[in-house]
Amino acid sequence: MSYLPRFVDLATQVGPGRPTPTLAFVIPCFNEEAALPILLRRLSILSEELAATGRSQGLARIVLIDDGSQDGTWRLIQDATRAHNVTGIRLSRNHGHQRALLAGLMQADADVVISMDADLQDDPGAVPDMLDAYARGSEIVFGVREARDADTPFKRTSARAYYGLLSWLGVDLVPDHADFRLMSRKALATLAGFEETNLFLRGMIPQLGFATETVVYDRGARSAGESKYPLGKMLALAIEGITSFSIKPLRLIALLGALVAGLAFALLFYSLAAWMAGRTIDGWTSTVLPIYLLGGTHLVALGVVGEYIGKIYQEVKRRPRFIIDETVTAAPAGVAFHKQLVGSDA
Repeated sequence: MSYLPRFVDLATQVGPGRPTPTLAFVIPCFNEEAALPILLRRLSILSEELAATGRSQGLARIVLIDDGSQDGTWRLIQDATRAHNVTGIRLSRNHGHQRALLAGLMQADADVVISMDADLQDDPGAVPDMLDAYARGSEIVFGVREARDADTPFKRTSARAYYGLLSWLGVDLVPDHADFRLMSRKALATLAGFEETNLFLRGMIPQLGFATETVVYDRGARSAGESKYPLGKMLALAIEGITSFSIKPLRLIALLGALVAGLAFALLFYSLAAWMAGRTIDGWTSTVLPIYLLGGTHLVALGVVGEYIGKIYQEVKRRPRFIIDETVTAAPAGVAFHKQLVGSDA
């Protein structure tokens, strides 16, 4: 099923001079037992400050999504509902960061939703500027790193190369922006209509086309724990971004095929000319090297085509992008538990 009906009545444009919004933070969590206490303390203080300065209407709701954690993350989320304005969402298994984030965005009920990571590398100090941009009429506010000094030289170089590659392939992406952003109800209502299975939110959201601003912040070190995005996961996300928003690799294969065919015809004419002149090509090099070249080119081309076919295969099956096992939220009399048999969105 789609979440679009849930948001249809919320998609009213208020415009500049809009009233003070209700606020929710959406934070995916995977084995974040060490980071969660620090995160909750920081956001609780920030929530009080935002309410006191008139940037938000009351205390912010904190939506924590447990993406199949294997440590004590879910127990801490349950406990947090007793002391904080927290809603906990437990997915049935590990669905991945992008799907866990989407689950939280589709469940959050507020005028403004800010997504961020649990490790506090996304600076909460930038949130007031995001809310000020929303008050000026922006529907989406992107948090953009001012510098990548905290990254290793390899990560910094590879990130720049990746953004350059995506730009060359025609993908509309905000450089140095991950998933630290503000979205209004109107933007969320529109995002709910995007029903693809292969998710790359940092590429999908710029396509919404609403008024946007960027807020620059300094990305710090993790507050606790270890990174949940090793090299393998980063490469998988990079491939997801390319194949979800550009068909240029397929066109490059066609161009490569035309070049190889041209070289083959040139070699054919050269061979005929040499034969007519009474000369033959000695040795095995002229035979073996073209075979390896063409064989390797074909395998690479088949791999790229197979990646796109695989994405089509996943899309046409229309399986749920995520399944919610359980939700926990604070209630006046304590903690109320709500079981959902199927919390999918497709």
